[in-house]
Amino acid sequence: MRKRGGDRGGDRGGDRGQVTVEFLGVLPLALIVLAVVWQVVLVGYTYSLAGNSADKGARAGATKGAGACQDAASKDIPGSWSADIDCAGGDGSVYKATVKLHVPILFPGAADFPWTVTGTAGAADESDLAGGGE
Repeated sequence: MRKRGGDRGGDRGGDRGQVTVEFLGVLPLALIVLAVVWQVVLVGYTYSLAGNSADKGARAGATKGAGACQDAASKDIPGSWSADIDCAGGDGSVYKATVKLHVPILFPGAADFPWTVTGTAGAADESDLAGGGE
């Protein structure tokens, strides 16, 4: 004879909490994968910041000189990224700017990796034209 509500099988009490145990077993792996993905995003963002800052610095320096290059290159870099900015006149026809940023470990401002990301850019040197094209 069949019981009402269907047969629930024999001893199902032994499976209680199995999903919770499996979840707790996989949770550390999921957190590690999330941290690695986040770190890759930070490295990519640091490359983007370095390249963009070098480009802005080279364009400003090509028209207004080294002071403008330093200001423009450092303007959009967040304070938690430590930067080394080098503005150089280049060979006379190209103004070059180099920005080196330290890659943060998981959280910007907490700790940095020992290597740097370098962004380099150049722009046609127009400093002689900025004075009126004499």
